[in-house]
Amino acid sequence: MTGSLATAVSWLFVPATRPERFAKAAAGGADVVIIDLEDAVAPADKATARVALREHWPVESPVPVVVRVNAIGTPEATEDLAACRALAPAAVVLPKAESAEDVRAAAEAAGAAVLPLIESARGLVNLAGIVAAGPVVRLLFGSIDLGLDLGVTADAALDPSRSDLVRWSVVGSLPAPVDGVSTAIRDTDAVRRDGARAKAWGFGGKLCIHPVQVPLVHAAFAPPEAEVDWARRVLAADRGGAAAVDGEMIDRPVVERARRILREAERAR
Repeated sequence: MTGSLATAVSWLFVPATRPERFAKAAAGGADVVIIDLEDAVAPADKATARVALREHWPVESPVPVVVRVNAIGTPEATEDLAACRALAPAAVVLPKAESAEDVRAAAEAAGAAVLPLIESARGLVNLAGIVAAGPVVRLLFGSIDLGLDLGVTADAALDPSRSDLVRWSVVGSLPAPVDGVSTAIRDTDAVRRDGARAKAWGFGGKLCIHPVQVPLVHAAFAPPEAEVDWARRVLAADRGGAAAVDGEMIDRPVVERARRILREAERAR
């Protein structure tokens, strides 16, 4: 299901210690479910979480299911990746991804594609190698941990890092990256605002920590009807030569932007 991962907008985390939520999350409207063995699981519960993962794996899930393992080099990573090899998730989410070697090690151990979670300064400066590592499907942005690593408290201070992920995704011919979580779970305005900002920065999706955020993220990434109407008029006017729509000259970049808007609108249906 790596093709689905390339276009997914909403990515919903579920703790591996809550197996009763696996199937519910998969049927709840999110494009991807991330079963979490890392931050959502206390150190004392890691082994129990892996047992729950194996015993309650959502085989019949209607959407891709991926697993966030513990970081390479931690005591839990080897067992997490071995569990993934047996379960064959759509991909593994690799936290604290900091090098191409990290990505390749995770892919080899899990026998799966990798979604690097960029959440450290070292990961940022090594993006060139990370995106070039063969098994990478898409970049994910770990904004909270990155802010801690950089010592910043204002989320806007992370915008240059967002631009780095977008830029290197393009260079690596990867889909648009996925933005980090909004921690204000039920603050609908904040989720909408964060989603709109992520889209404006060139992201193609967003991580969610509660099901209530999923439809808000979809709405934030869906193009407004006015944009869809404009895109249709642009394509209708395009004849490969000089043309204008709403007083704007139509050239190749404008036509391609119109096509992208219509693709986004089709996915949002």
